[in-house]
Amino acid sequence: MDKGNKSGVTEFILHSLSGSRELQLFYFAFFTLFYLSIVLGNLLIVLTVISEPALHTPMYFLLSNLSFIDVCLSTFATPKMIIDFLMEHKTISFEGCMTQIFFLHVFAGGEMMLLVAMAYDRYVAICRPLYYASIMSARKCTILVVGSWLIGVLHSISQLVFTVNLPFCGPNKVDSFFCDLPLVIKLACTNTFTLEVLMLSDSGLMAMSSFVLLLISYTVILVTVRRRSSAGMAKARATLTAHITVVSLFFGPCIFIYAWPFSSLPVDKVLSIFYTVFTPLLNPMIYTLRNKEVISAMQKLRTRQVPISWARRI
Repeated sequence: MDKGNKSGVTEFILHSLSGSRELQLFYFAFFTLFYLSIVLGNLLIVLTVISEPALHTPMYFLLSNLSFIDVCLSTFATPKMIIDFLMEHKTISFEGCMTQIFFLHVFAGGEMMLLVAMAYDRYVAICRPLYYASIMSARKCTILVVGSWLIGVLHSISQLVFTVNLPFCGPNKVDSFFCDLPLVIKLACTNTFTLEVLMLSDSGLMAMSSFVLLLISYTVILVTVRRRSSAGMAKARATLTAHITVVSLFFGPCIFIYAWPFSSLPVDKVLSIFYTVFTPLLNPMIYTLRNKEVISAMQKLRTRQVPISWARRI
């Protein structure tokens, strides 16, 4: 047993989305298709941005990093959930559970900060266009991305450092398809009120403050866009709509789960699926379906690959 685990629990039992064998087989096929779409869709965006010089701009650099984080966010638990649909006993080791919690908060925290960075990019582009090139330099963009990952790692460590040493002596059933912090700490054989308050002040406050900051930023940007009427502002308005949609879809479930950690509701499981499975798939759809530049770049990438494949056949 791991020396850090001061308990008699060596594994946790995960709950499936349904007890019906037929439904589990359906979920297996459904979520397998969903997961493959997430990985392929987001990696296509990353490849398109890398291969198309016209997309080598701060906005698309941040977007490609968002797509990469979305792949990571959907991968930390979804493959195991898919495999568990075929398993009779759905268990995860203590170490595996702590690992899931760690990577969940790394990727979710990093995505929150990256969405803030994307809002900052749009603010500079629309409200201070003359200074955009100097402010959003390659160095500044790199700092924003690295900073997002670093904050995600530090946030995750702050969540896990207390949880890993909690005494788990009996109950080991997690009411979710992965180890989520609010559900796991409730299984500890000790009073977790102080830890729940710390989680509220960390994860809940981080989500709420980031969301409020984003709302203020986008409100300022929308007011600026509304005052100006041009083709460029119309394009900016469409981009902002996509950004606001993604922010709402991601932060809504996170705030609901982590801002009220003291109570466990049946809807929490649905919301967990939403921000770990559905949102990573919606992001590439939202950002690409209404973005002519990305669609055009993808078409160029496809036509570029066709001659290569024909040349190989010859």
